[in-house]
Amino acid sequence: MAKVWSKRFDNSLNPFIEKFNASIGFDKKLILEDIECSIAHAKMLGKTQVLSSSEVSQIINGLETIKDEYLEGKFSPNPPSEDIHYCIEEKLISLIGETGKKLHTGRSRNDQVGTDLRLWLRKEIDIIESLIIDLQISFLNLAKSNIYTLIPGYTHMQRAQPLSLAHHLLAYLEMLQRDRERFKEVRKRVNVSPLGAAALAGTKIKIDRNFTAKELGFEKIYKNSIDAVSDRDFCIEFVSASALVMSHLSKISEEIILWVTDEFSFAKLTDKCATGSSLMPQKKNPDVPELIRGKTGRVYGHLQALLTMVKGVPLAYNKDFQEDKEPIFDTAETISSCIKAMTILINEGIEFNIKNLAASVENDFSNATDLADYLVGKHVPFRTAYQVVGEIVKYCSERKLLLRNLKIDEFKKFHSGFDQDVFAELEPLNVVKSRISEGGTGFTQVEKEIKNWQKKLLI
Repeated sequence: MAKVWSKRFDNSLNPFIEKFNASIGFDKKLILEDIECSIAHAKMLGKTQVLSSSEVSQIINGLETIKDEYLEGKFSPNPPSEDIHYCIEEKLISLIGETGKKLHTGRSRNDQVGTDLRLWLRKEIDIIESLIIDLQISFLNLAKSNIYTLIPGYTHMQRAQPLSLAHHLLAYLEMLQRDRERFKEVRKRVNVSPLGAAALAGTKIKIDRNFTAKELGFEKIYKNSIDAVSDRDFCIEFVSASALVMSHLSKISEEIILWVTDEFSFAKLTDKCATGSSLMPQKKNPDVPELIRGKTGRVYGHLQALLTMVKGVPLAYNKDFQEDKEPIFDTAETISSCIKAMTILINEGIEFNIKNLAASVENDFSNATDLADYLVGKHVPFRTAYQVVGEIVKYCSERKLLLRNLKIDEFKKFHSGFDQDVFAELEPLNVVKSRISEGGTGFTQVEKEIKNWQKKLLI
């Protein structure tokens, strides 16, 4: 079939330019959404009596046939069709004849593609939120079994204070919860119908935009036809929210990569989520977290591409917008696969080395703050206590001692407020247990938060 616009031109496109101009290679992913959009549009044309009930039935039956053939593998959209929208129209006309040419009444490919894209993205956001919930549940289950497992906490990648491992893991749930909230916000702005805005100015054809919006599950319609066809904010917001998901997954990945090194030995990888070396037989490589960390840059790149795409385009629709699809298609696929991979890794790919973790918090000065707090409990001003403990740490470092190795007489040389009970205060379990402030790492607070998460996640 000739191009939809061919009667305006004397000559056909240069073959290379025809291929360069086409989007069928990637926008065919929207085929089901395009059919859904077209069925709603046809119903509306029938409701407003632009088409007869017989014509509407013919069109809808034809579109349903195309859908069935596609799902059965009997119809595959491909060149020479320019895009998925015209490909469906061509197929419909071949099935039902002249009536098929009436489907496009009162709409443009500009509002059509915007509608298809929103329908597709809305479904993807729902899938992604479900995947994030699965990952949250995985972290919560791991946290429940590690409330009393201790792990060093770090700032500036230096030992800071001991933590409950469960508390550390619950921090990831908070990050992921913010991701879910962001996607819910994005979904609200995705769920607005541009259908009926036509090319940019609306249409003189009698249409009912609210009818099609309701048929397609949109909450409302765009109030300005120019904005309707030119808005790609929702694409950028989706990829932006996705970039933050990837930043969180990358952060988790980096920690796991460190934890499973011989230098840390906080955890080990199971055979289900690790690979070996082609040369070094002793190796067990953390490919899953490394791939996730690497794919983060891919999503960041898509965000930059979309921001650049919209940077200088005038109103309304421009061909630049053809470049919106590949970034969001690949972003959705990338974050979905990375969330799934991380969920499998947390469920069955990592085992914590409890003994090494326990030993790690016994052999550092991460209880120094608690020594200062001990003096505060003896009515010593905190800044004075801080300086006293700084001197003690210096004293110990010079002699290669830990705080627990000192005798009470040595403590008293630095301040008379020290007493025999100081040694119990320095025990890592007691250090962690004492962090009772809301949101802290104390065991009672962690248990409380686990119960709160169980309610939130309905488990």
